[in-house]
Amino acid sequence: MKKILAMFLAVSCLAQSVFAQDDEIRPAAIGISFILNDYTTPQRIRNTSLSKVFRDKQWGKLTDMSPGAAISYFKGLHKYIDFAGTLAGSFTKDALNPDKGNRSDGFLLEVDAAANFKMVSEKYWTQPYIITGVGASMYKGSYFGAFLSPGLGWKVNFFDETHLFITSQYRIPVTKETSNYHFFNQIGFAQRVGEKKAPKVIAPPPPPADTDKDGIIDSLDKCPTVPGLAKYDGCPIPDTDKDGINDEEDKCPTVPGLAKYNGCPIPDTDKDGINDEEDKCPTVPGLARYAGCPIPDTDKDGINDEEDKCPTVPGVRENLGCPVIKEEVVKKINYAAQNIYFATGKYTLLAKSNKGLNDVAEILKAEPELKLAIDGHTDNTGKADKNQILSDNRANAVKQYLISKGVSEAQLTAAGHGQDQPVADNKTAAGRQKNRRVELKLSYY
Repeated sequence: MKKILAMFLAVSCLAQSVFAQDDEIRPAAIGISFILNDYTTPQRIRNTSLSKVFRDKQWGKLTDMSPGAAISYFKGLHKYIDFAGTLAGSFTKDALNPDKGNRSDGFLLEVDAAANFKMVSEKYWTQPYIITGVGASMYKGSYFGAFLSPGLGWKVNFFDETHLFITSQYRIPVTKETSNYHFFNQIGFAQRVGEKKAPKVIAPPPPPADTDKDGIIDSLDKCPTVPGLAKYDGCPIPDTDKDGINDEEDKCPTVPGLAKYNGCPIPDTDKDGINDEEDKCPTVPGLARYAGCPIPDTDKDGINDEEDKCPTVPGVRENLGCPVIKEEVVKKINYAAQNIYFATGKYTLLAKSNKGLNDVAEILKAEPELKLAIDGHTDNTGKADKNQILSDNRANAVKQYLISKGVSEAQLTAAGHGQDQPVADNKTAAGRQKNRRVELKLSYY
């Protein structure tokens, strides 16, 4: 199959030719086609008879045939006679007479020239025809032969540019030592080449006089020297404000406007500088960035969304539009933070941390708008880079515990700060203990 595709690619890239042609004579065309060389059926016909092959359905199957590709050139010689030249290639093991004993696959190259005698001329969309031709072959680069090629063909035209052709030829060897009997079956498409004959164009009669070139002939134009419109009998439309709406239909004849507003400008009902067509709140003054509407207040807390840090949760101005976190909630968070314990030098949470963290989880689940920042800190014992990693891991351990209790990850942030933010003196044991901590910070933003 790869060999066949390669041959199709090669034959599709060949040369061009330019000819002129009569309407009933076939124009020059280049075609490419798929071929099947059938050596089996002729062999059976010669061994028995044509009638027996047809009666017993002994003709060759597709799997017995040798596929290939071909390029053809066609040119009309007469309205009933075309010249056809074909160059075809295929791989086969049957190109020689089987008596010669050479049955290995080889490349067969065939070229033939034929006259196609058509039943009808090119003015019909399809033409059946009889083929008579002669040709030559080269097999495996060593065997050269000649053959006669009678056959039948059928052509279907598409838009005078492309046509489908199907042929079947019985190739009769002249040199039987180097060529074998076979049917050459072909189906392909041909494309017209060369310049297409230009159609005859009859010049139209000269148009009636139109002095002002407005499309209204002078005999019907009441203003023949001034361009105008047919609705005004060739005269211009009176339009004082030049808005394209004549003064008789314009309710604002001195102010440019639109036809949908009877010649007046687009109104601005709320006088906010945004015309009603672009204003989604045409009766309430607003801003252009909100399509003419006022700044929204989604949570209806009296603080507009541009100033509200919690635009979907009602809050107070003192807290930037967010609710005030209840004191008892803050106490629970602080208690939990002060009672987070890890295995020494590790980030494994100890069970005595669970009670406080469980309370934190319930608070966060009850109020999905709340956010919790988890910050891990260490003392300065050991190397700074290891302390940074330890603080990161401890903060994330708390985060993962809360997630395991049903808290949305979107409510949580975790960060480690290593030994860089001490709250006590690292020179004392008590100070270092205070510095080893996890801080929990609750907010709405």
